[in-house]
Amino acid sequence: MIDVETPALLLSRDVMEHNLKHMADRAKRLGVALRPHIKTHKCLELGRRQLAHGANGITVSTLFEAEAFTSGGFTDLTWAFPLDRSHLPHAQRIAERAALRVILDDLETAKAVNGSGLHVWLKVDCGYHRAGVDPSSRYALDVARELGAERGITFDGILSHSGHAYRTRSQDEAAQIAEQERQVMAWFAELLRKDGLPVRGVSVGSTPAMAAVKDLTGVTEARPGNYIFYDRTMVLIGCCEPQDIAVTVLATVVSHQPGASHFVVDAGALSLSKDLGPTHLGLEPVFGEVKGHPELTVASVSQEHGVIRAAAPTAIEGRFKVGERIEIIPNHSCLTEAHFDEYVVIEGGRMIDRWKIERGR
Repeated sequence: MIDVETPALLLSRDVMEHNLKHMADRAKRLGVALRPHIKTHKCLELGRRQLAHGANGITVSTLFEAEAFTSGGFTDLTWAFPLDRSHLPHAQRIAERAALRVILDDLETAKAVNGSGLHVWLKVDCGYHRAGVDPSSRYALDVARELGAERGITFDGILSHSGHAYRTRSQDEAAQIAEQERQVMAWFAELLRKDGLPVRGVSVGSTPAMAAVKDLTGVTEARPGNYIFYDRTMVLIGCCEPQDIAVTVLATVVSHQPGASHFVVDAGALSLSKDLGPTHLGLEPVFGEVKGHPELTVASVSQEHGVIRAAAPTAIEGRFKVGERIEIIPNHSCLTEAHFDEYVVIEGGRMIDRWKIERGR
């Protein structure tokens, strides 16, 4: 086992590289540019690997990430979070050093960005119902016209996120959501163009949709993020195979009482998060599973404690003794890595490096 203090976040370089190549090849076959979402990894080294595999810039979720990656030499970023006027000055400061593309779905904010010099996307709701204008509404057309007038900004086009693809049960269901997203976005882009507006790009996103989609006609770029690591949820909804998971949490057994049907490890909520996994599949809510032992799940978490439960005491009797180590497959790799300061990079069964995670608010 790797000689590091636990809990630790292990990254398999071989698996990660395979995932990057697979998605890059897929984007090329589908005829779209790839702008990966780095919120999944928050790591300069990994972002550079994505660019090396042909990514056309990156997507970030916070201005902290935008600052960190701009300082790290990245020059083309989309901040895929709804802009409000209070964050406009910060965004402009970053845009002095790199091409920062922002998104919005609010008419007053669209007016406020005039003269800012920013690149701006219009966020469109394609069925996730979290944020974005309703493309069939008059309001959507009003916001698009305000941006399309390009009063001191560049209107990049329209952008969506098919986050509801994470609630699917199979690749076929994810493919249906991806096709619905494509149809809505292609239709709305054509509607705006007929209105005389410059729609330069049509951007879509989500790993499950991108992994399943069969056609992206009318789309110019995709923004998947989770694909670099995948996780337990992605396996259970049919998005990938178990061997595609690139990150695990290394934990140490710290308590295992005689006759107990559980043992405790030093990886709790601040290592694994409190994501319960794909409960929409009718599965028991858990916080992860033990690699190589899918019957052993993380039944509960406290801040630093993780309770691994077995079906009966006999299933773990004489095993998993205090001091032994296990690897836990997280439900949600994006939330898991956000609790760590670094990746312990593994190749050929040995540690080869440590890569910093750019954490911050």
